[in-house]
Amino acid sequence: MNLNCIIIDDEPLALELLQSYVKKTSFLNLCGTYPNAIQAMKEMANQEPVHLVFLDIQMPGIDGLEFSKLIDSSTRIIFTTAFNQYAVDSYKVNALDYLLKPISYADFLQAVNKAVHWFDLQNKENTSDICGLPKNHDFIFVKSDYKLIQIPFDDIVYIEGLKDYVKIHLENEQKPILSLLSMKNLEERLPSNRFIRVHRSYIVQKSKIKVIDRGRIVFKKDYIPISESYKQELFSYINEHSI
Repeated sequence: MNLNCIIIDDEPLALELLQSYVKKTSFLNLCGTYPNAIQAMKEMANQEPVHLVFLDIQMPGIDGLEFSKLIDSSTRIIFTTAFNQYAVDSYKVNALDYLLKPISYADFLQAVNKAVHWFDLQNKENTSDICGLPKNHDFIFVKSDYKLIQIPFDDIVYIEGLKDYVKIHLENEQKPILSLLSMKNLEERLPSNRFIRVHRSYIVQKSKIKVIDRGRIVFKKDYIPISESYKQELFSYINEHSI
């Protein structure tokens, strides 16, 4: 698919380089370049929808991190910056990628291909939701350790929520996958016919539940608490499959 994009950067040379990269990438349509976020905000309201923003972080007025919180959630962000200390912050605002200057065309192309893949998945999900059909993929991509990792739903045993992170515990894997996601965000992305929230801090895959012992779900050596607010839905599912 073709993506409408804009570039926001207060460095003229960086702006010119990114503009040249966009122009030689056939599936990108450049809708505008801006030296600051304030000017971009004014003009974005009057133009066709923007799919992708190449966004510098350190800028006068409104910086890139602040701007990323103001735009529509359907617009994806690729941060472009000379400072690697902002990497963790970029994950907190759900950026699609983080490119460190000087940016090569190879890295740029890898990032925009992630964007195309993300929008393709969104379009497939929207189509399936409208038709009332099951979603046509059985995996999810999550960001972990500066990488996008594809996780098949079948491999997920349970998900544990921490303060700013989630731990995704997988079958036959000793170490969980750690990602900067909220439980609410992740729960919305998981198919409800397969996963169930059993506690403020835990989501489990229904088919992986083998043992419930004294109000806790047992996964080998791990004991998952069941809170009162989620107990009814869980035991309704258990009763449907009990004899």
